[in-house]
Amino acid sequence: MARAHLEEPAQTRLSDGSIARVVPSRFAGGYELEVAGTPQSHVDLDDPTHLHFEYVARMGAVIDRLRMPGQPLTAIHLGGGALTLPRYIEQTRPGSRQQVIELEQPLIDLVRAELPLARSAQVRMRIGDARAVAAKLPAGLQGAADLVVSDVFAGAQTPAHLTTIEYFRVLAGLLAPDGVLLVNIADGAGLAFARREVATVRAVLSEVIVLAEVQTLKGRRFGNLVIAASAAPLPVEWLPRLMAAGPHPAKVAQGDEIDAFVRGAVPVTDADATASPKPSASLFER
Repeated sequence: MARAHLEEPAQTRLSDGSIARVVPSRFAGGYELEVAGTPQSHVDLDDPTHLHFEYVARMGAVIDRLRMPGQPLTAIHLGGGALTLPRYIEQTRPGSRQQVIELEQPLIDLVRAELPLARSAQVRMRIGDARAVAAKLPAGLQGAADLVVSDVFAGAQTPAHLTTIEYFRVLAGLLAPDGVLLVNIADGAGLAFARREVATVRAVLSEVIVLAEVQTLKGRRFGNLVIAASAAPLPVEWLPRLMAAGPHPAKVAQGDEIDAFVRGAVPVTDADATASPKPSASLFER
């Protein structure tokens, strides 16, 4: 299954003219998917449980707490990338049913060719805009997902229409009564975008925690924050385990901390949405 050569980076051109490349990782082994020079995904074909990017590892820590250990999940992933989390779920929870929504067919073709999935993986690919496709998923998936993951970036930014209360209502409709939504967002100093996004998600799903690196959560550096949300209470016994799972230094905000984090933040609607902040180009320099 593994392809270990890539003497020259394999690449493809996407619909917006940007280039997607699969390149060997210089820091963690395995491979990285880059889009327009921005690292999007890391994959270790020899060990799919190796989650190198910190925010992905935090998502994995939440996924590990869902249901019973090893129990198959029904999962929907908005944003395909190199399929890091679908691989992780297949490895840790064999027999899971997974759907991936990805805008770019050439990107999926590149990933399948250079970083193939395990033959046993029950992963269905759906091509199209994340929000539009999610709204039209079959009735059998409505209200049935144990997990919905929203991790959609155009280059280094989340498109505006995937940041709104209308969008998150679509995703909430896919969840089982105790299903969990995971949202990856990126923000920098002041966290104005992140605060509005947490307020937006909480307007749809009342139970919310946020996981991030400590300095990122304090708004002192640009980075990723993971929102975990559900209509059902998120078990409090998760929290020390999520902290212990790292990566460190880690912070899990809950309860009163979430209240303080979103105070004064107005949920985002389709009428006033903007794309997430664009990071400095130097952030991805190697």
